[in-house]
Order: sequence, then C-alpha cells, then structure tokens
Amino acid sequence: MAGDWSDEQNDAIVADYFAMLANDIAGRPYSKAEHNRVLQAVIDRPRGSIEYKHQNISAVLKGLGEDWIPGYKPAFNFQASLVDAVVRWLERHPDWLAPAARMAMGPSVSALREEALLWIGPPPTHSNAPPPDELEQMAAIARKYDVAERDARNRALGRAGEERVLAHERATLLAAGRCDLADHIRWVSHVDGDGAGYDILSFDANGSDRLIEVKTTNGWERTPFHITRNELVVAQERRKDWRLMRLWNFAREPKVFELQPPMEAHVSLIATSYQASFL
Repeated sequence: MAGDWSDEQNDAIVADYFAMLANDIAGRPYSKAEHNRVLQAVIDRPRGSIEYKHQNISAVLKGLGEDWIPGYKPAFNFQASLVDAVVRWLERHPDWLAPAARMAMGPSVSALREEALLWIGPPPTHSNAPPPDELEQMAAIARKYDVAERDARNRALGRAGEERVLAHERATLLAAGRCDLADHIRWVSHVDGDGAGYDILSFDANGSDRLIEVKTTNGWERTPFHITRNELVVAQERRKDWRLMRLWNFAREPKVFELQPPMEAHVSLIATSYQASFL
C-alpha cells in the first residue's frame, strides 16, 4: 500500500507511539517489534514504513517541545497531516500535558536533590544548529502551537525547574567550600513573588551575586521560551550578575546551559503582545 497515510492510519500509529512512550518514560519494558507486528495488521503498512513513521512522530514531538522515544531518532520531511494527528491525540488526552501527570512521569523531587549538580553544556549557536530545512520545520511547529506559551503557563514545571537549579547552586557552593554563601541562597520568585526580574539569588564562589532567571522545558535545547520585559530590563541593568539558566530535557535527564546579557547576542527577541493605553 503506497502513498500518503490516511487520518485513520495516522491516528492508529500515533496512539501506538504514545503507548510506547509512556512505558519508556516510566521505565516499563515493552517490545517495539511486537508493537510493529500488531500495527502491520491494523493499518496494512510494512514494517519499514511503520518504523520510519515512528521516527517522523519523534520529529513532530521534538517540534512541539515534548519527549520522544530515544530509540526512534527524529526523521523530518513528514506530512502536515501527521502533525495534526499528534496534536489531535494530545487534545484527546489533556492529562498527558497536565503538570501533575507529566511531573509524575519525570524525575522525583527526591531524585533531583540526590543528583544535585546539573550537566551544563554550551548554548545553541549557528555553528551547532540542525540543517536549515529541519530547523525551519521545528520552528514552524513551535510557532503554530506556541510551545513557549505552553511551558510558561505550566507552573508545576517552572517550579520544579527552579527547585532543581536551587539544588545545583547549593551543591556548587558547598563543593567550593562556601557553606556561608550556600546558606544565603534565596528563592526570590517563591518568597517574594515574580516581580524581581529573576527567580533565584545565588552567588559565585568569590561572593559576587548570581541573579538567575530559570526557564524550563521537557523539550530539546532549541525549544523557544518566553521572557518578560521586566526580566530584560533587569538583565540590562545588572549585566554582570544576571544569568538565564535554560533547563531542557527535564522529564528525562535535565540538562542546562547559561545565557548572559545582552540577550540579543544569543536569541532573536520577537514581541508577542503589546500594552495598549489611551492617548
């Protein structure tokens, strides 16, 4: 059977993919080969076609800033109807994106504290960008479904990310022998509210301030994020001290990179809303 996949076929393979993904995240054993055999009978597609479609689904989820199955490396140039099928499944299963459900499948708070130090890598740059066609497909999906806004609304995810950075900052200072500074780290957004322009007051080992704004996603390192006007103002005013810590792959194995002002040197800033006032 050749040609484009029907909506019914897409819906069937997307549902099968999410069943495997739930098992994968939870650490439950499952057989990809068995899933493939069952699907062959259900949708009348050969094994290789099903395997490649699973890779396409990984690519769609990557664009949506979501988890995918590591064994299915994202493959691009997929049908637009496949994106619709993935979004359709997510709309029918809102619990998948609900903060409580996603955090339950991700690392526990106790595990985060035990693992303390985060893996810190280089930020995305032009030199390590994916091929242009791939990057544009990912960007188009992210824009259409506004994954930055979704992550920004997910308060449970944001809070867990901030707590993870708190543990990292404390462990870093303790390792440097600065117990005095570790005891004075302040979770500003939790204690004082969101108006400071940063989430955490921490310190370098030499005692200088680290004003940390935390942005967290379950997606890949290039998942877009929201940043407020106030955060940008504080970043400009406290350029030497302000840092943005971007946590990604949070539900699996949290990783992070840091951005220092000016933000325009690292990211493209696009206005998404305006304040309207009367003349």
